[in-house]
Amino acid sequence: MTSEQDPSSWISRRRLLGSAGAAGAAGLVAGGAAGAYAAEAAREQPKPLTAVGATAVPFHGKRQAGITTPPQAHCHLVAFDLAPGADRKAAAALLRRWSRTAQQLTAGEAPPDDTGIALDAGPSSLTVTFGFGRTFFGKAGLADQLPEALAPLPDFSSDALDAKRSNGDLWIQIGANDALVAFHALRALQRETGGTVRLRWQMNGFNRTPGATDRPMTTRNLMGQLDGTNNPKPADEDFERRIFVPDRPATGQPAWMAGGSYAVVRRIRMLLDSWDHLSLERQEKVIGRRKSDGAPLSGGTETTPVRLDKVNKDGALAIGGAAHVRVAAPASNQGAAMLRRPFSYHDGFRDDGAPDAGLLFIAWQADPMKGFVPVQRKLDLGDDLSRFLRHEASALFAVPGGCAPGEYVGQALLEG
Repeated sequence: MTSEQDPSSWISRRRLLGSAGAAGAAGLVAGGAAGAYAAEAAREQPKPLTAVGATAVPFHGKRQAGITTPPQAHCHLVAFDLAPGADRKAAAALLRRWSRTAQQLTAGEAPPDDTGIALDAGPSSLTVTFGFGRTFFGKAGLADQLPEALAPLPDFSSDALDAKRSNGDLWIQIGANDALVAFHALRALQRETGGTVRLRWQMNGFNRTPGATDRPMTTRNLMGQLDGTNNPKPADEDFERRIFVPDRPATGQPAWMAGGSYAVVRRIRMLLDSWDHLSLERQEKVIGRRKSDGAPLSGGTETTPVRLDKVNKDGALAIGGAAHVRVAAPASNQGAAMLRRPFSYHDGFRDDGAPDAGLLFIAWQADPMKGFVPVQRKLDLGDDLSRFLRHEASALFAVPGGCAPGEYVGQALLEG
């Protein structure tokens, strides 16, 4: 542990929890997505809410945090476009500033000229993740470094996309288990932009707060369904291959993406008024799982493998032909899979009184053309859940590997 990550130093500087600081020692989290990593999270995350602030996720490392880190209670997603005249050198300076500030914040340290928004709070599992959009490369004079996997996503029949809330040159994902800590990071990074970039769009999300349940559990989305049960698991033999670009990238994957991943970001509004009018039985058939415990309708518990061939006594499939879990299953998509790390959102109410709420869908994979795209194409052809969803924004970002102390994220691209 470096001096910057020494709990005794940052607890003192941020006056973390006052005399209650002794109730929970600082923890280092290196887990995965909700549900898939519940057992690991139970061992490594402090359970009492009074200790939530003491948990730190290291910024430096082979891979960026915020990919296999358990999803936090609060998130901000923000995309920027390079300002006119901003070049590769200006972008490098910005990523250097951003990385420095992110390292300080994730260690629980206040950067210079701090606003005091999160004064007295610890890092609260704060993570900051940076990515590059397709349009960045041409503007920065790096067209020869554009990954083939960053090709534009195809059009889907269910899309009703708002171009102003889609795509972007640069992307930041911020997650934390305290709302003020998350906003503090957003504000600190925004203040570092200078004249290099301009805001394109920003979205806010949330999940269940750690400690709200009697044990670590898969989180629920706004439809009340457990979301993340069938995620790829680190113990899977092919987990690394599916989620991360290998250390020696194949043709079409530039060297600077080694150890990185690709993030598909979709703002998906849920038609909750229509969904809530369905009976419980009908909701479960649409999904293919029980609402109470997430168990597949083919039997078992939440983690029991889905049996797509199971037939009920009446001769009907236990999991219907257009049920969401059937259509999205790797077995239905030639093994295609992705690590889903979503957040819910609620942006008030629409003119008709319906909630403007749903899912900030974030999916991680080594190649979106082999992960997200084939699955979404299958869903687009016939998924019972689709009529209760509206895809309103979409983006794809190349997220490079992490950085070592003294380096910054994206350095291999911007200085290579």
